[in-house]
Amino acid sequence: MKTAPATRLYTLYGTSACHLCELAQEMLEARCRLQPGIAFEKVDISASDALFERYGVRIPVLRDPGGRELGWPFTAAELRDFTGL
Repeated sequence: MKTAPATRLYTLYGTSACHLCELAQEMLEARCRLQPGIAFEKVDISASDALFERYGVRIPVLRDPGGRELGWPFTAAELRDFTGL
């Protein structure tokens, strides 16, 4: 019996009023469609002083399950490389 590969969960840090965050989310959604073994959750940094201090001038930032981060700007090719395909 074949088992489905485990899903790697990424975290996209941003804010709701960030146009660049929306662009990064669109790119990530497209990558998830092409690479079903990944998923992501959005975290709004404005809800946390610590996250806002860490990411406020760098958003959007994508963090992988191992703790590596990919900051904006990034291309679709860089996103593909970061997620492993």
